[in-house]
Amino acid sequence: MKIGIVIADAFEYTPFCAFAETRNAVKSVRHGRSCITYTDGDKTVAAVQCGIGKVNAATAAAFLLAEGCEVILNAGLSGAVSGLLKGDVVAGESFTECDFDLRAIGRTLGEKPDQQSVFYADKHLLALADSLGGVKRAKLGTGDVFLSDKERAKTFHQLFGIHAFDMETAAIASVCTFDKVPFLSLRKISDNADDAATDDYREMNDRQEMDLTLLLAQIIKKIERF
Repeated sequence: MKIGIVIADAFEYTPFCAFAETRNAVKSVRHGRSCITYTDGDKTVAAVQCGIGKVNAATAAAFLLAEGCEVILNAGLSGAVSGLLKGDVVAGESFTECDFDLRAIGRTLGEKPDQQSVFYADKHLLALADSLGGVKRAKLGTGDVFLSDKERAKTFHQLFGIHAFDMETAAIASVCTFDKVPFLSLRKISDNADDAATDDYREMNDRQEMDLTLLLAQIIKKIERF
């Protein structure tokens, strides 16, 4: 089995590389992106640092699927929108692209004509995340914006029911859904999507914590062929 991992930010990617290097990982540059690959038993794990944002995330997911990955995982930091605290770790159960905007031609915010607008995590992968303990489920919103406006965050919560916001997950989920490949995202809450969000995010990002990497490693060990 080949498992693909999409990680956006260099500070989020570095801890995963440090972990992979203890497993005789091979680094490479593929399609202009930094990659690292290692084996875990009968599984090949290939991670890509995609860069921040929806286009980068979707492109990296498509690249991993073209390389034969049968499962896609994601990890990174998110801002709390409702019901979560800084330091919480969540498994995304649904993913909505909140900033897609055709209101000028009579559509509602987030509505994509004749297209699916909400995507869902694989149930088996969610159950694996539940089994780790200490991981909460959350509905995630995505957009090409660093969310630091509490009123905008409130609007996203009211319209889409999201609990946290990031810049990648819905894009990855979209690619995986159309290709019928299981997807799961683990996110750590770095800030409260308010006027202090930038400093809070930078503080946690700079720590380059191993938490999400170690959780990913546990899930990878538990994954069985679908």
